Amino acid sequence: MSTIGELDHGVPIFKAVSSSARQLFQLLNCIRFAPKAQVQISNEGLRFAVEESRLSDDDPDPATADLPNFSISLSALLETLQIFGAADITTARFSKPDSDAYGSNIRPGRPNAFSNQALGMAGVCRLSYAGIGSPFSIILEESGVTTTCNLNTYEPEGAEEIPFQRDAMQVKIIMQARWLFDAVSELSSTSPSRLDITAHTGAPYLSLSAAGPLGSASVEFAKGRDLLETFTVAEKWTQSYKFDMIKAAAEAMRLASKVSVRGDEQGVLSLQFMVEVEGGGISFVDFRFVPFIRDEDEEDEGSSQEEEEDYEDEDA
Repeated sequence: MSTIGELDHGVPIFKAVSSSARQLFQLLNCIRFAPKAQVQISNEGLRFAVEESRLSDDDPDPATADLPNFSISLSALLETLQIFGAADITTARFSKPDSDAYGSNIRPGRPNAFSNQALGMAGVCRLSYAGIGSPFSIILEESGVTTTCNLNTYEPEGAEEIPFQRDAMQVKIIMQARWLFDAVSELSSTSPSRLDITAHTGAPYLSLSAAGPLGSASVEFAKGRDLLETFTVAEKWTQSYKFDMIKAAAEAMRLASKVSVRGDEQGVLSLQFMVEVEGGGISFVDFRFVPFIRDEDEEDEGSSQEEEEDYEDEDA
């Protein structure tokens, strides 16, 4: 059996052990739309980041400049983690129809009677990294079989995360991720290119709308703990985003138990998903989106509509 100490790549600066490669695969599968991922190592753990479009920012974050980081092929990492069939199990769980009474009552990611944890099948995933120029080493052990994989690492591309102004947050909503997934799936039937998100101080409190060549549709959420566990909005907040980018978070919507929807005054949207993993642990998957630039005509039209509504209310 190979151990981390027997690798010929120097003394590791990072070592970690996971009870299962399946939960790692499930989390990384949420961001598999990008070919490469940037890995950042800290005392809190591993952080994998991908990007759909690049930000122009030449100033690195001083808080993370000295942390070990590198780029890695995300597809190669996922293929490695599914050597023992993690992907097949995950795909089968997600493909169950809603009419399946047994499957629909099990929260995704929660162990059931046939999980490795319940059956007592010990599976170990060991990760290590020795520094710049060294590979990212993965040792998988399950049912007496050991597999060692060394993945090439690359220099980080210097991608900067989309800045989110926490001190200028305009809206914060916590809801079940399943409700957001159902809403986005319903809106996708119109083949839209843009998703409009509006948060009101009154009813309807949260509205998602989209229009495409096949028609238009909207989904509204009423305020209440059954739908919106937390709802805070300073004033009416409305922004538009590329629908395909929002749809890229669908895997996280299906896997997570809850989602925190936040928006700042610049229109940046943050979707932070809370994922429960085997053993009672919690991980987070965070998506950030830059809004479309709103035209002055659209803003004037929205203002005139509000004035008309107020005028009608006064007449009534």
